[in-house]
Amino acid sequence: MSDWTPEAGTPPVSTPDEPAGGEPAAAAPSFEPAGPAPLGVVRTPTGHAAVDARLERLADADHLPADGHIEVYEDVHRGLRAELTSLDARPAAVPGPPGTAAAPGAPSAYDNTHDHRS
Repeated sequence: MSDWTPEAGTPPVSTPDEPAGGEPAAAAPSFEPAGPAPLGVVRTPTGHAAVDARLERLADADHLPADGHIEVYEDVHRGLRAELTSLDARPAAVPGPPGTAAAPGAPSAYDNTHDHRS
């Protein structure tokens, strides 16, 4: 504490707790969490419809509180993982005309057995 006092006729000095000029103090800061707000992240289309649909699902998180984001993120992750897995799956063998590569075990037009004896 200080025992300093201003001289007579000098303007009052404001303290950190009081705004200068006699203006009312600003509202006290709120410690409540802010509501959901979009992050504004641009999602560039990939050209793969199924992947783009999953990425668009991320926009749903923009309107949820933070504790609701995990459900959206897990759903998108599952979907993207399924899309990647489907890329690794080999397509079913399609039988073609004779003489072309066919499914394993299918007879070919060329007999390559060496059982021909003369």
